[in-house]
Order: sequence, then structure tokens, then C-alpha cells
Amino acid sequence: MLTHLDAVGNTTKAITKGMAIATAVLAATALFGAFRTAVQGALAEGGHAAASFSLSVDRPNVLVGVLVGGAVVFLFAGMLIMAVGRAAGRVVAEVRDQFHQPGIMEGTRLPDYARVVDICTRDALRELATPALLAVMTPIVLGFALGYAPLGGYLAGAIMAGALMAVFLATSSAAWDNAKKLVEDGHFGGKGTDAHAATVTGDTVGDPFKDTAGPAINPLIKVMNLVALLIAPSVVTYGGNTAVRAAATVLALAILIAAIVVSERRSGAAPAAGPEARPLAPPAPSAGHQGNRAPSG
Repeated sequence: MLTHLDAVGNTTKAITKGMAIATAVLAATALFGAFRTAVQGALAEGGHAAASFSLSVDRPNVLVGVLVGGAVVFLFAGMLIMAVGRAAGRVVAEVRDQFHQPGIMEGTRLPDYARVVDICTRDALRELATPALLAVMTPIVLGFALGYAPLGGYLAGAIMAGALMAVFLATSSAAWDNAKKLVEDGHFGGKGTDAHAATVTGDTVGDPFKDTAGPAINPLIKVMNLVALLIAPSVVTYGGNTAVRAAATVLALAILIAAIVVSERRSGAAPAAGPEARPLAPPAPSAGHQGNRAPSG
């Protein structure tokens, strides 16, 4: 009974996440309208015709903006999924390391839970930096490098790809989770079969889909639209100032590339913990251990 209720809950969560995605798109659309108004106001102040604001994709630079906007959504989701994998790898290495500590497997002492919590907390804060910089710096690079029209195309591409990507991540993860429950109920051979192993893999991949990357796309598209709205007057004002545009583009691009390089280096680095990483000595007793007392019962 609980398994069936959990399956219904997965379906319900996927539906409600779809509603949350729809509200995020509505908010991003409102910000996009404000971006257009800000650009037209800046054009009018500069003596240009407001009608010169056009997002027609028959202009190559606008089309490039649309493509980059869609690509950023996939890059953002990939970064978050890889971040979850790196954090999980460190936790697994730490747990294996503690299994080798004397007394843990025998039940005569408590594991050091604080170290696992510390790994999760530190990784959550550290891994947030690169996706956040991607959301903030990419509109600045596009705006000052290519102009306000490609920036508008960028926002349109990000909204379109972000809405579809968020729906895919929410629904696919729920479907994989329910597929595992279906096999565990005895369908397609039940537990211990290749079908069950495949559904376990799908459920494992689906967790960062529905819990990390999917919900994060909602603030992504809103943050990018907000940043574009804030820099729109400056993009129009300094459109003819090559020095300012080049300086802003190079600075924002350098920060973004540095963040991505650091993230990639973390991806290729081995986990910090592990039985080979440090000697198998008992950890120092913490306040929660109370002298490494044995668990009762």
C-alpha cells in the first residue's frame, strides 16, 4: 500500500512541479517585457527610434543569442547533476573509510556522522558558485559583446529551452522512480533481474533530475532575465563605446571561464576521503561520541 501511495505521490509531485515551472515562465515573460521597455526607453534617450528594437531571427546575431540561451540551460543542468555526483562520491568514500575504522562494523563505537554532514554542507555551498556565476555572467557577456538584440534573443532561447528542460527533468525522474516500484512489485521479472537493475539505475539518475537540476532551472531563467533587465540601459548607452564593451565582456568572460575550469578540475579530481587517502586510525572522539561509548541495544 505504501509503495502505491509513493508512486501516486511521485506523479503528483511531477504535476505540481509543472505548475511551478509555468509560474516561473510567466515571471520570466514579465521580466522579458520589462527588458524590452527598458531597451526602448534607453534607445529613446539616445535619440534612436524605439522601433529599431527587433528580435527577428533572420538576423544572424539574434539567432546566435537564441542558440546560446538554449545551450546555457543544458550546461547549467549538467553542472548541477555533475555536482551531485561529486558530492555523492565523496560521501561514499568517507563512509567506506569509516567502515575500515576499528570498532565501527563491530558496533562497539559510533560512526562520525558529523564528517558526512560537513561534506554535504561544504559541497553544497562550493558547487553553487559556478552555476550562479553562469546565470549572472552570461547575459553580461552576450549583452556587451553582441548588443541588446542578441541579448533579447538569448533570453527568449533560455525561457523556451528552460521550460521544456524543467518539465522533462521533473516527469522523467518520476517515471523512472515509478518504473522501479513497478518492477519491485513483481512485474517484468521482479527484483534481481536485469530489468530491476536498469530501473535502479534510472531511479538513481532521476534523483538529481527532480531534486536538483529541475527545480533550479526556475530561478535560473528568472535570474538571467533580471540581470538582463538591470544591464539593458548600460548595454544601449555604451553600444558605441568599444573600450567599455570590450572591458566588460573580457572581465565577465574571464570570471565565467575561471569558474568553469575550477568546476571541471573538481570533476576530474579523486575524492578527498577514502581508505587509501589517510591512515585507518580511530577518529578523535567528538562531543557527540561521549567517549566512544557503545550504542545501547
